[in-house]
Amino acid sequence: MDKLKIRGGNRLQGTLDVAGAKNAALPELCAALLTAEPVTLSNVPRLQDVSTMLKLIRNMGVTAEHQEDGRVTLDARGLNNPEAPYELVKTMRASVLALGPLLARFGHAKVSLPGGCAIGSRPVDQHIKGLQAMGAIITVDHGYMLASLPVGRTRLKGAHITTDMVTVTGTENFMMAAALAEGETVLENAAQEPEIGDLADMLIKMGAHIEGQGTRRIRIQGVERLHGAQHQVVADRIEAGTFLCAVAATGGDVVLRHGRADHLDAVIDKLREAGATIEAGDGFIRVKAEGRLKAQSFRTTEYPGFPTDMQAQFMALNCISQGASKVTETIFENRFMHVNELVRLGAHIQIDGKVSVVEGVPQLSGATVMATDLRASASLVIAGLVADGETTVERIYHLDRGYDRMEAKLRALGADIERVK
Repeated sequence: MDKLKIRGGNRLQGTLDVAGAKNAALPELCAALLTAEPVTLSNVPRLQDVSTMLKLIRNMGVTAEHQEDGRVTLDARGLNNPEAPYELVKTMRASVLALGPLLARFGHAKVSLPGGCAIGSRPVDQHIKGLQAMGAIITVDHGYMLASLPVGRTRLKGAHITTDMVTVTGTENFMMAAALAEGETVLENAAQEPEIGDLADMLIKMGAHIEGQGTRRIRIQGVERLHGAQHQVVADRIEAGTFLCAVAATGGDVVLRHGRADHLDAVIDKLREAGATIEAGDGFIRVKAEGRLKAQSFRTTEYPGFPTDMQAQFMALNCISQGASKVTETIFENRFMHVNELVRLGAHIQIDGKVSVVEGVPQLSGATVMATDLRASASLVIAGLVADGETTVERIYHLDRGYDRMEAKLRALGADIERVK
C-alpha cells in the first residue's frame, strides 16, 4: 500500500494547473448513458474514482477511452447490461448516479447501494423518493436498488420533486432522469453547487431543456432523445481550495491556473480574514502568505456556504495559526476523524459533538499518521508540509480517489514529498 513521506519546512512557490472536478466528471460520465451517440469529455482528471466509474460503465457494454490529454470518449450505443454491481462500486458512493440515466433510457436498472468514505450516512431514500414521483417502481433487495417502469409505460413522467434535504447527487440524478422524461419536472430545494451547473451545461449541449441551474428551483422539460456532444469538465474547486490552504500554511506564493475564484467565495473570504493575500482574475487565483496567519472559525453548510469538503484542510491551517478557532461541521456526522491524526502531529484540538475547538501552536512535529478519508488525507499532507521533521501519511489510496497526482504537483512547487510503494 502506497505512503507519502513529507519533510516539512519548505515554502510553496510557482504555478500549477487545477485539474477537472471529480464531482463534475462522475455525473457527466453517467450522463453519457443517456444517448446512443458518442460523447466526448475533456479535462477529465486521472483519479481512482474516475477509473472505477469507467470500469463500471464499460461493464455495462459502453466503450470508453481515457486518453493522456484528459479526454474521454464514450459510446453507449452497445449498452446491454444496465447494472452497477457491488464489486465495482463498493468504494464509490457516486455509483448511485447511474440509476437515473439507466432508468430514463432503458426503463429498468439494477444498482448497488453505494459505498465510499466512512464519514457519515448518505441515505439514498431521497433518490428513490424522487424517481418514484416520476413513475418508477423501485425496491431494495439484497443490497441492490431494483428499478423499472410500470407495465405499458416507456418513459418516466415529469413531476414536482421536493427533497427533505439538499442533496447534490439527488439533484443530479433527477436532472438526468428528467431530461428524457415525458413533460416538465420541477426540482425544489435543489443543490446549487457549480458541478450542478456544469452538468446542466453538458445536458443542454446534448439537447436537454433545463433552466434555473444554480438556484433552489430547477425546471427540466423532457425530450424524446438526446444526442452526442463535447464538453469540458469544470475546474475542481476543492483541489484549488486545498492548494490555497497548503500555500497559506507554508507561507508561499503560488498561481493556480484555471482556478475559479467565484466558486470558492466562502473559503477565499476566510483566507483573507486570516491574513493571506488572494488575487483572482479570468482563469487564475494567486495566493501569498507570510508568517503565521490568524485562526478563523467557520461552519460548514451547503453551497454557497463553506464546503464540508474543505473543512479538514482549513482545520490543518488553523492548527498552526495564531489564536483559537471553532470549526462546526453540519453536513456529515463523522467528519472529524482526522482530528486524532492531527493531534499525533502536535495539534491542540478538542471535540465537543459537532464542534472542534482548535488552539493554534507555533510548530507541528513529524510523525506517522493514517488517512481515514479523502479530505482527511489532504489535511494530513498540509500538516506534514509545515511539520518539523518527517511525516509519513499511510493509506493514501483515499487521497488518490480525489486528487490528480498531488505529490507531483506539490514537488513542482518546492515541497519535499515522495510516494513510497
